[in-house]
Amino acid sequence: MEVVESPLPHTYVDKHLLPDNFSWKSVRGKSYLTMNRNQHIPQYCGSCWAHGTLSALADRIKIARNATGPDINLSIQWVLNCGKEKAGSCYGGSATGAYQLIHEDGPVPFETCQPYLACSSDSKEGFCSHVVSTCSAENVCRTCSTFSSMGGKCTGITKYPSVSIKQYGTIHNNIHHIMAEIYVRGPVATGVNAEPILDYHGGIYTDDSESKGINHIVSIVGWGKDPSSGNKHWIVRNSWGEYWGEAGFFRIEMGKNILGIESEVVWATPKSWTETNTPCDENGANCVETEKVIVPYERNYVDPSILISTEQKGLRASS
Repeated sequence: MEVVESPLPHTYVDKHLLPDNFSWKSVRGKSYLTMNRNQHIPQYCGSCWAHGTLSALADRIKIARNATGPDINLSIQWVLNCGKEKAGSCYGGSATGAYQLIHEDGPVPFETCQPYLACSSDSKEGFCSHVVSTCSAENVCRTCSTFSSMGGKCTGITKYPSVSIKQYGTIHNNIHHIMAEIYVRGPVATGVNAEPILDYHGGIYTDDSESKGINHIVSIVGWGKDPSSGNKHWIVRNSWGEYWGEAGFFRIEMGKNILGIESEVVWATPKSWTETNTPCDENGANCVETEKVIVPYERNYVDPSILISTEQKGLRASS
């Protein structure tokens, strides 16, 4: 399923004008990426599909905000709590399903509403058998007032800062379309065969003999070109922690669909996000309603197709 309304970047970005090297890790010395994550703690959880998609979406919000103010990190646990039927769980899921969930059933709360627990309702791993992972008000956004021995309790907050999605779609095996999408609007989620990179220790992965069957979701944040060989490669962020690979990233040769990296690319654009919260008391008592209340959005996303003039199309400054 896709929801596409605005012109796609490849329709107005000349592929010959795309730079040889570009990464949202550093654009004119500034990083436009949000936090790196580890999906495997506090216990193992196969939620890569949620990590890759929400990291890319959060990055796009940071880009739209020109990397000003504190980063807006999104609640992956909300996706696990509320998306089992539509998106997935700790036992796997769908990148497009994650965006569909936010588009249809969202918005997605900020991380501080619902931190990552690496649990879903069907997981009994670690302490998950003691965690309630249903989509209740407390499992959307919550706070706990004090120790239970002192009369404290946890409360579901219904007035919380959040992010909504306007559009989402897919790209299949088209290098120009993928590069243009990343260059103009930001990182994308994509599938990959993770088995050959479990023990990746750095460098550009070039083995095109391995299966292209996808079993993992990551996000592509840019690309580079080897000056000696002339070959290009993708710069990819994983969700296995910064002790893995190249501080949580890996590079893989571009153009051969190695490990299936170019076959199932998924993107989304935000619709709106909260810049100023509705002030809630420390115990949340003044922000509890019988139904969810969407905090008014102060920022609406403006698609780059509107911002980029005819003369500027394809000429965006690179790092």
